[in-house]
Amino acid sequence: MPEGTFVVGAGLIVSGITAYGFQILAFRALSKADFTALNLLWVFVFVLAPGFFLPLEQEVARAVSDRRVRGLGGGPVTKRAALLGGSLAISLVLISIGVAVGTNVVNKNFNGNAGLIVCLAIALVTYCVEHLTRGTLAGNGRFGPYGVILGAEGAIRLFPVIVLWAAGVSDPLYYGLCLAIPPVLATAVAVRGQQGLLAPGPEAAWSELSTNLGYLEGGSLCAQALSYAPFLGAQLLSTSAEKKMVADFIVGLFLSRVPILLFQAVQAALLPKLAALAGAGRHDEFRNGLRKLVIVVVAIGAFGVLAGGTIGPFAGKILFGKKFNLGNGDVALLAAGSALFILALTLAQGLIALKGHARALVCWVVGLVAFIVVTGIAGSDLFLRVEVGFIAGALVSAAMMAGMLLSQIRAGVPEGSLAELVEQIEHEPLEL
Repeated sequence: MPEGTFVVGAGLIVSGITAYGFQILAFRALSKADFTALNLLWVFVFVLAPGFFLPLEQEVARAVSDRRVRGLGGGPVTKRAALLGGSLAISLVLISIGVAVGTNVVNKNFNGNAGLIVCLAIALVTYCVEHLTRGTLAGNGRFGPYGVILGAEGAIRLFPVIVLWAAGVSDPLYYGLCLAIPPVLATAVAVRGQQGLLAPGPEAAWSELSTNLGYLEGGSLCAQALSYAPFLGAQLLSTSAEKKMVADFIVGLFLSRVPILLFQAVQAALLPKLAALAGAGRHDEFRNGLRKLVIVVVAIGAFGVLAGGTIGPFAGKILFGKKFNLGNGDVALLAAGSALFILALTLAQGLIALKGHARALVCWVVGLVAFIVVTGIAGSDLFLRVEVGFIAGALVSAAMMAGMLLSQIRAGVPEGSLAELVEQIEHEPLEL
């Protein structure tokens, strides 16, 4: 087993479970309008932060790991990435504040909760710090502390929410702070006692981070946007009378993502074997293993659709309370879209490992366009149109990824890219 496999897997599972705990308690504590506003903050955080900072994390991990193999210190790479990440974070904060001040977005979409914009600004900075730290840890082979960050963030996020819920606090600002602050605290917990993370070495040029960083940034941002497209579409298209219904739709979207937790558990068990096959140069067996991984993704997705269409609303009422109200068909359709998205994400990681950064970006962009087009022509039912649009967008992206990946494999696999594929899938969390 690669170092840290079990810790990273455990961290991912803890992160996922605590994310659901956060959502359950927030739904029970807040009005539906405030819960929708809080989740708009959630969506912005988990579109912008992974979209801009996860690719930077991956490139830091790759560059530091490459230096470590060659006996060179990776400190200059991390410092160069910190300068870039800090500039990105400050720019995003200023843009967010400017949009909030210059438009009606706070009153219209955040239910008048201006404090949630402050939470967004804080989160952009704290997640920048966390992603840079995760990249540095991964590049140094410190996957134990990497897993600690994932689990600690979820736990630190959930514990104060339990207190707020028990105390009957119903101001979404406090729940927003519980989302925004934990990343930097989790980072402090994980790096405590770690030595040599910023080992001195030759100066790092910008090109060392990657000439493909722009493609990675664009692809990651589009992927996260597509994953939350149903909620964003429902929020933007809903009338004032439908705003409260969107809160139930958000719960349904999170219920449909339960298979992601199952997929993460499968990754922790299956990918070490794939890594061994790739490292041994047994490419045919590796391809068979990768094919099995795709089959597992499809099977888990089918299970999610079946569970969502049968017990989804029942489970929702048990977990989120009796005020939750969404039909079986809605949960099943959201589960279908989520399953196709997981498949597209897995195939995208394969394309990136085979040096297909630009092609992966094109696939995500076309998927987003498909979502917009299908949502626009799919009738007048608010939820049905965004659900069908989500399925169409994820399906188009997955189909294009599969076609391009097969074409690349037939044309020839670059040396070392199979092992890189395993590493990317194994240590890249799927953000909820």
